[in-house]
Amino acid sequence: MRTRRGLCYPNPKVNMCIENKIVKRKRNDFSGIGDRRKRSKLSPEFTGHHPDLFDSLPDDLVVSILCKLTSSAASPADFVNVLITCKRLNGLGHHSLVLSKASQKMLTVKAQNWSESAQRFLKQCADAGNVEACYTLGMIRFYCLENRGSGASLMAKAAISSHAPSLYSLAVIQFNGSGGSKNDKDLRAGVALCARAAFLGHIDALRELGHCLQDGYGVKQNIAEGRRFLVQANARELAAVLSMTPSALTAGGWLTWNPLPHHRHGAGSGCPLLSDFGCNVPAPEAHPANQFLTEWFLNSSKGGVPGSGLRLCSHAGCGRPESRRHEFRRCSVCGTVNYCSRACQALDWKMRHKAECTPVERWIDEDGENDGNGNGDGEMGEEDQNMVES
Repeated sequence: MRTRRGLCYPNPKVNMCIENKIVKRKRNDFSGIGDRRKRSKLSPEFTGHHPDLFDSLPDDLVVSILCKLTSSAASPADFVNVLITCKRLNGLGHHSLVLSKASQKMLTVKAQNWSESAQRFLKQCADAGNVEACYTLGMIRFYCLENRGSGASLMAKAAISSHAPSLYSLAVIQFNGSGGSKNDKDLRAGVALCARAAFLGHIDALRELGHCLQDGYGVKQNIAEGRRFLVQANARELAAVLSMTPSALTAGGWLTWNPLPHHRHGAGSGCPLLSDFGCNVPAPEAHPANQFLTEWFLNSSKGGVPGSGLRLCSHAGCGRPESRRHEFRRCSVCGTVNYCSRACQALDWKMRHKAECTPVERWIDEDGENDGNGNGDGEMGEEDQNMVES
């Protein structure tokens, strides 16, 4: 179609055909280059299907490595990071041999993070034969979940394998008749369990056995033998402190000697380096199970108070609650503290209560009734506290 000046309008169909041909030609021109590039990416140098060296390792070797890891893990995160690496490590990580070697710190669980999955994992480790898992889960079930039978059986399973903390915890249960009535106390069984734990070197059991022998509590009184066990407990406590890192030793000034009154005028001038005799040895680190109990009843919203009229052991590193009213022994001097065992009383007396205990003529219990004589299962009077210093 022509205009008045003789020019023609462009034909849109023709132009479209020309543009399509140019585009196709450009594509064809670069198609070879693209193919060459693809072929270079698929070269044998990069596409050779070499087997993964990790896949070639036998399962027995991987399980052995995982056992080393779990036995030396410093936290649960060390184990979790391995499980999320790949499917094979996740599967082998739940092998019974690996779980049986899990360390005490790897099984640490916070009260605020307690869940059914955490309980299942601890149960899986306990079924694999891990004594630390048996003890931790047993303490949680017995005291926190109030499943007395299951908790005691798990601790007994660990005690059969000569787990010292389990033996001592069962001894405390026998001394107090925990989970039952006052008539369920078995002092002789408690002393026997305590002696077994003391033989294995448990410091609290050595202290408890020493006080039992000095008092004639559940066993024939033998003051000299009880004294020997108390000295042995202090010696083991000092050895545990000396095994700490140098920075931890020098930070708190633990080697300062504050001689007790009846030692200041003694003939000897040397420092005995024992906590019961005035040396400021730092408090031992509580077991993860005891830390869980403390968090459960004091700091966690999941637990709360043990129950109406029930009290917690006043020693900060214990966390055990009463299973019935007036189960724990109470200080007959001030009446403000109570303890599940003589070992807890001895430690708390040195660490805190010695500076706070003030005599009162009478005091009132939680229900507002006069209880000046301490009408619970037992009282820890001034003579019990002085045993720590004697």
